Amino acid sequence: MLVTHADSEKTTVNYFEDFPETSEPVWILGKQYNALTERDDILSDVTSRLWFTYRKNFPPIGGTGPTSDTGWGCMLRCGQMILGEALVCRHLGRDWRWAGDKKQREEYISILNAFIDKKDSYYSIHQIAQMGVGEGKPIGQWYGPNTVAQVLKKLAVFDTWSRLVVHVAMDNTVVIEEISECRCVATLCFNVLFLLAIICISSLNDTETALWKPLVLLIPLRLGLSDINEAYIETLKQCFMLPQSLGVIGGKPNSAHYFIGYVGEELIYLDPHTTQPAVEPYEDGQVPDETYHCQHPPCRMHICELDPSIAAGFFCQTEDEFDDWCMRIRRVCFCGSLDSSVAVNFGGICT
Repeated sequence: MLVTHADSEKTTVNYFEDFPETSEPVWILGKQYNALTERDDILSDVTSRLWFTYRKNFPPIGGTGPTSDTGWGCMLRCGQMILGEALVCRHLGRDWRWAGDKKQREEYISILNAFIDKKDSYYSIHQIAQMGVGEGKPIGQWYGPNTVAQVLKKLAVFDTWSRLVVHVAMDNTVVIEEISECRCVATLCFNVLFLLAIICISSLNDTETALWKPLVLLIPLRLGLSDINEAYIETLKQCFMLPQSLGVIGGKPNSAHYFIGYVGEELIYLDPHTTQPAVEPYEDGQVPDETYHCQHPPCRMHICELDPSIAAGFFCQTEDEFDDWCMRIRRVCFCGSLDSSVAVNFGGICT
């Protein structure tokens, strides 16, 4: 079980390490970089991701509840980060980059407003914490990856601007069958634990294709008992190489992180365990956004330190991107780091 309570606050001065100089490729959410020649590009990409951390002095949750999430909200903040990345891809595109000294696009401001720490923001800490009560989590209690995924699925229904469909796969298996919300006539079974994939996609007519809604696919996984099983490490790495990747939420004992890539045997992540003052938008609706971007080299940890309880995320803006994701998953199963003793049988096609 992943415990997400942090005993003390950290500062940006001492928990960020310099990024390594290595000839090994660096993968950040589906993009490959060279650490020797593209260091600035790497840091620009990382800095452009939305960084949601502990906050203090926000309006009480539920009117009388906590005014800070320090010590219990790290997985909730990681959930905000993975969904925030989906909204960036949805409205700005994966190649969008943040520049603090320039006027920001209206879509970007709207995204930030969806996460402001107040009760009427779509994905605020208030909304997540209160929606979590229905998942059996009292306000102020830490979440696991599955719980935050289920809460985000419920909250996305009310986001009429983004019009996302959030699908949460269970039992380590994706089963998407004629999803009415995104008009995707498909059956997909992808069992990560056994590294098997069975895919059958039917054709869509023009009317059905036009009704597609952007899909956020969250897959809670258990990749071992108390420690991650090394058999899954290479496949997990390849998840970060997919262009549809939203990253992974999880962590290690006592802390939750948002993992956005890897280099060598180290995972690259954003850490929510910094307490910052709550942000109040200006009267004109603009948001002071410097504290929503990590302007330091990213954190790293050895992949073997990862708690086995995680949730992987993927975003498919269009039906073609979903088809491409299915193709790439199939390729991973055939050409990835599969043990030769594992049989991949496509005889039992799902219908």
